[in-house]
Amino acid sequence: MIVLQTNFGDIVIRLEHDKAPKTAANFEQYVTDGHYDGTLFHRVIDGFMVQGGGFDTDFNQKPTRDPIENEADNGLKNLTGTLAMARTQDPHSASAQFFINVADNDFLNHSGKSIQGWGYCVFGEVVEGMEVVERIKEVPTTRRGMHADVPAEDVVIQRAYLKDA
Repeated sequence: MIVLQTNFGDIVIRLEHDKAPKTAANFEQYVTDGHYDGTLFHRVIDGFMVQGGGFDTDFNQKPTRDPIENEADNGLKNLTGTLAMARTQDPHSASAQFFINVADNDFLNHSGKSIQGWGYCVFGEVVEGMEVVERIKEVPTTRRGMHADVPAEDVVIQRAYLKDA
């Protein structure tokens, strides 16, 4: 289990090591390395998702390791409460940023091994603290530089750590 301690409360996540082994291991390594400590949920869209893991509280992008292979063809769906990797248009560009689905986002699911069909890899699920995610998704948002949908008040992952199951 992974605990995300936020300034809104704790979110506990179960990783899907069996169905998304590379992605779960990647996320767990970022947790172990302390990468997520002091990062923001920097993109919040109610009815869609809350995204974090890439920017510190000064809105500087954090350095990452190399991108990982997209495992979105694992059968897991982008349902409310699941975690998936954020990426660019390149299907195999995910590194550290992730999002928590706050709706069933079927259009993000894998439908084929093409640029349009790869989808977004689900690798975990919120098992405690969904009420915290619900609070986060409702925060007022604004623009910050080139970024839209940024919480007007910082939503911070103060610490991320491994918890015994």
